[in-house]
Amino acid sequence: MADPSSYRPRPGEIPDSPGVYRFRDEHRRVIYVGKAKSLRQRLANYFQDLANLHPRTRTMVTTAASVEWTVVSTEVEALQLEYSWIKEYDPRFNVKYRDDKSYPYLAVTMNEEFPRVQVMRGHKKKGVRYFGPYGHAWAIRDTVDLLLRVFPVRTCSAGVFKNAARTGRPCLLGYIGKCSAPCVERISAEDHQELAEEFCDFMAGRTGTYLRRLERKMGEAAEDMEYERAARLRDDIGALRKAMEKSAVVLADATDADLIAVAEDELEAAVQIFHVRGGRVRGQRGWVTDKVEEITTGALVEHALQQLYGEESGDAVPKEVLVPALPDPVEPVQQWLTDRRGSGVSLRIPQRGDKKALMETVQRNAQQALVLHKTKRASDLTTRSRALEEIADALDLDSAPLRIECYDISHLQGDDVVASMVVFEDGLARKSEYRRFQIKGFRGQDDVRSMHEVITRRFRRYLAEKERTGEWADGEDDAVTTATTNGATPDHGATPDHGATPDHGATPDHGATPGHNTTPHAAADDLALTDGPALKDDDGRPKRFAYPPQLVVVDGGQPQVAAAQRALDELGIDDIAVCGLAKRLEEVWLPREDDPVVLPRTSEGLYLLQRVRDEAHRFAITYQRTKRAKRFRSSPLDEVPGLGETRKQALIKHFGSVKKLRSATIDQICEVPGIGRKTAETVAVALARATPAAPAVNTATGEIMDDEDGAPETTADAPGEPVSAGTPDERRGQER
Repeated sequence: MADPSSYRPRPGEIPDSPGVYRFRDEHRRVIYVGKAKSLRQRLANYFQDLANLHPRTRTMVTTAASVEWTVVSTEVEALQLEYSWIKEYDPRFNVKYRDDKSYPYLAVTMNEEFPRVQVMRGHKKKGVRYFGPYGHAWAIRDTVDLLLRVFPVRTCSAGVFKNAARTGRPCLLGYIGKCSAPCVERISAEDHQELAEEFCDFMAGRTGTYLRRLERKMGEAAEDMEYERAARLRDDIGALRKAMEKSAVVLADATDADLIAVAEDELEAAVQIFHVRGGRVRGQRGWVTDKVEEITTGALVEHALQQLYGEESGDAVPKEVLVPALPDPVEPVQQWLTDRRGSGVSLRIPQRGDKKALMETVQRNAQQALVLHKTKRASDLTTRSRALEEIADALDLDSAPLRIECYDISHLQGDDVVASMVVFEDGLARKSEYRRFQIKGFRGQDDVRSMHEVITRRFRRYLAEKERTGEWADGEDDAVTTATTNGATPDHGATPDHGATPDHGATPDHGATPGHNTTPHAAADDLALTDGPALKDDDGRPKRFAYPPQLVVVDGGQPQVAAAQRALDELGIDDIAVCGLAKRLEEVWLPREDDPVVLPRTSEGLYLLQRVRDEAHRFAITYQRTKRAKRFRSSPLDEVPGLGETRKQALIKHFGSVKKLRSATIDQICEVPGIGRKTAETVAVALARATPAAPAVNTATGEIMDDEDGAPETTADAPGEPVSAGTPDERRGQER
């Protein structure tokens, strides 16, 4: 715990002007970002008697180790810079609304030749019309299903559309009249574009025109005694009215507005937003946040506006935003919204009439959301706190391990050996800090040696970061020197796994959402990382391995634990606890202990350790399978220097298979467009050196199949995977 007086700036050093300030912790991570009309007055509030501070503000200033600021010209600039830094640094003490999902929108791709109606989530794309957000995707599909009777716009994917165009047969919706079938030219591109425009107009609230038009056509059909056509039009009118009932009119004069309500207590706040377009409630969404500092309702509203409109522009920002309390001051926020929309935006509190009545409804929703969240959160917080306390007691730790890192090794009979590192903070997965390693220090199957290498590499980087930022304690230089001379496993230059993202279930592997970061090429002695921004001096972003855990968990028993502890000892690190969780009896092993620690089966601490271990295992084996699949898809042509993907495809297309290419002469290879004689000679030499692949085997009959039997040979377009002995279940059993 730091003393705020140790880093308090001198009063004369802080400018009396608008700006944005950042508090950093001892590891140089930005933990709080704020803005102020007067930096001098605002920062002075943090450096007063700790007893006078709000408890969460007190925690923040004692966690921080330094403060810095940036001067700007206006309060609007301060607001913009504050939002940018909050998005960039993700400070732990800032208000962060936890949106539990990506809300779906009804989207019409007007930027395509044949616009498509579909459900979309995530960032908005240029040229696409959006309606919503909706609370559930099924609500969008129900609405679209009703409207397709009147506006039969295309809803199929690009693959289905192309296949229908190729075969000349539309999909089922084309046969039942819910698609105008532009794929088989039943309607021209211009007419289909006009149909999509009418669909958008109806969704935007201009419904009266189309209802009156259909009613007039229905009357004309009845007068002409075309009763079947009149009946169809009657059903179309019924479908439109039913779709309109799903979003009843709540405000007159086709108002476009967002209504924001806040329900709060001393610890948390819930925000609810109703999106009203054309006088109808088109969508609803909500967030919940921890109040990490003493904050007013107006400040909560300001943060909600930043999150809601920070990435929006144009019509996505409505003309009117109704709130329960105005930010102080309100002018910079209103100017910021106006700049994002490109025209005037009214930010105000409703005082009377329909808008105030609707705001009361939004407020009731916010209150109910807060009550529901606290009901769930109370049990969740209690359980996680108890689990961390049980782990601390069982392992005889000085305090609860707020950050836990777990490591696992994965391979298939000694091939493609990889390792994973998962991070849990406060008992919850921190997927943005997951990492993956390739074991390159040796070949073969040796989990103990692999664990030693991974722990050594991870914490060597941690020590390097401490040295780079000047965080060394007395004697640590000597400790690292000794560790190096005593035979710590060298880092053999694991190759970074580029493009991996934080794990969200299947892909950050999702190899892992948070999907967002890319890893620059590392130096030869760098670690194999999956994500994380580039290292920069004093930028406040999460560094690669720069933040130490309180507890290291390894997947395994006594040998793996001993290897991990030995790696830490060699590096001179003695303030990080180590334990292992063995799968067979779920025993917890400690270094230099002959007997395991046995936690009760009902222990929340054991359950948390199991979750951490299982997550590390899942993350590791997913990466291992990805590498194995990539290796199986390799071709002898991949080893030819200077031969790109285009020329590889040309060779395969010309000869039909690698086998036929291998038997071709140099002159025959030169006949392929783009292949010169030197390249042809290189290809021929590479294929001659490569061992021919094993013949394909029909797993149903056991017969060997080659080209004469009509079996497809592995090509660049259709990569094949060798058949390994045993059933799929037996093969999975060989994976570690």
